[in-house]
Amino acid sequence: MDITMKDLQSEEEIREVYPLMNQLRPHLDEEEYVSLVLEAQAKEGYRLRGLFEEGRLCALIGFQPMITLYYGRFVWVSDLVTDVSRRSEGFGAYLLRDVETWAHDHAFTSVALSSGLEKTEAHRFYEEKAGYSRASFVFRKTDLKEE
Repeated sequence: MDITMKDLQSEEEIREVYPLMNQLRPHLDEEEYVSLVLEAQAKEGYRLRGLFEEGRLCALIGFQPMITLYYGRFVWVSDLVTDVSRRSEGFGAYLLRDVETWAHDHAFTSVALSSGLEKTEAHRFYEEKAGYSRASFVFRKTDLKEE
């Protein structure tokens, strides 16, 4: 099994992996997705990496280094998706280990992520297979209006 990792940086590379990212982020059309990735790369240090087996894209991970008073220096995993036809083959764990190594090599002390409340299979994966623990609830307000 020939597994390779690739940083996806150009607009063309980002666009090419949209069909897989769309499995995780179906609310984004291709243009909005590309625009958001490029902006996040430029402004937030977002990195998008693809895992390829025998040259075929199997999984993606998007992450960014952050510093907060709560976590200190850490890496936030924003996106993690394995192609629906390739799930449970270890690609997600491989990607998380890769990011953990990146974080360690760049003097970050932890890796954190959030997962939707309904994604119970993902929660089981993070806790049982990847060794992550639940640290908090994430709250969000989307209807921002001037008051």
